[in-house]
Amino acid sequence: MPTVAVSQLKYGERLGDIVITKMGNTLFHKGRIIQERELEILKAFLIPSVYIEVKNGNEVEQVSEEPKVKEVEAVHPFYVEYHNMVKLLKRVFLLANGGQQLPILEIRTGLETLIRHIDAYKVLTFTPKNRNLHEYIYHKSILVSLASYSLAKWAGLPQKDLLQIAMAGLLHDIGTSKVDRTLLEKKTPLNASEMDEIKQHTLIGYQILKNMSGINEGVKLTALQHHEREDGSGYPLGVKSDKIHMYAKIVAIADIYNAMTNERYYKGALSPYVVLEQLLNESFGKVDPTLVQVFMNKSTQISNGTLVKLSDNRVGEIVFSDRSHPTRPWVNVNGTIVNLTVERNLFIQDVIGHI
Repeated sequence: MPTVAVSQLKYGERLGDIVITKMGNTLFHKGRIIQERELEILKAFLIPSVYIEVKNGNEVEQVSEEPKVKEVEAVHPFYVEYHNMVKLLKRVFLLANGGQQLPILEIRTGLETLIRHIDAYKVLTFTPKNRNLHEYIYHKSILVSLASYSLAKWAGLPQKDLLQIAMAGLLHDIGTSKVDRTLLEKKTPLNASEMDEIKQHTLIGYQILKNMSGINEGVKLTALQHHEREDGSGYPLGVKSDKIHMYAKIVAIADIYNAMTNERYYKGALSPYVVLEQLLNESFGKVDPTLVQVFMNKSTQISNGTLVKLSDNRVGEIVFSDRSHPTRPWVNVNGTIVNLTVERNLFIQDVIGHI
């Protein structure tokens, strides 16, 4: 079994043995096929060389097998249903723009099918495949729906509300279907009059949904209220906490999180951990602080074993999450533990995913 320097590895080669970090943790199991991401991780952990499988004295070429692996990933039911939902939402937004009736039953059925596979969705690390900015509003709508459903479940809301909250998240921005597309895709910050026009999407969305059957009043009010804030500083009506529907409170958090963690026309994506910290710091008076705390604690529970990039560009693995500081875990960087609760000048810049 030959030892090959990491710098000399070729895509498609298969590991002949497990790869262990300097701390004794398993980085990759035997049989893992080397592709770009695997090389990046090996280099990040300063692994000098690895064993490669051999066949008849020659290194096994596994390139031909890789498309099969990708094919298996591509047909995961969650990704299939996610893609179907993107296609459906494109049609729904066109219908809404034309003033036509929305296919609520079809939307509900598609969402139920997607949620059936929600275990494949992780708030911190999920990234849609083949996404482009022109489809931003459809992807954000689905991501807000999934995050809203998750938060509602974590917060202990009744089962009967969960799908309706997911519907509220999916349709919260339906009013943008009638907003000038050039404003939605503007690459520079909006001026005051343009922002006023964008804000109309809340009123428009409520008008689109208000007479529809198959969705409850919470779904309709969420389209209207998802930009309202606890202290009355939001829009369009400036109502305070006691007048904001619970669905809208949940969707507001999911909306802020997904808007900030996804690339937009005028602004790049921020780290999920940075956004969670900002949500917590700004939650008092703006969005429901109890719901934010639940969202933060539950979404970061999946973090151990996740590969992350720190703000100084070092890459490491999360090995411990302090429940008192869920956005500041301990990160193993090539054998050195970086405690982000102590090293406050550092933060997690990017979530690469699980090893």
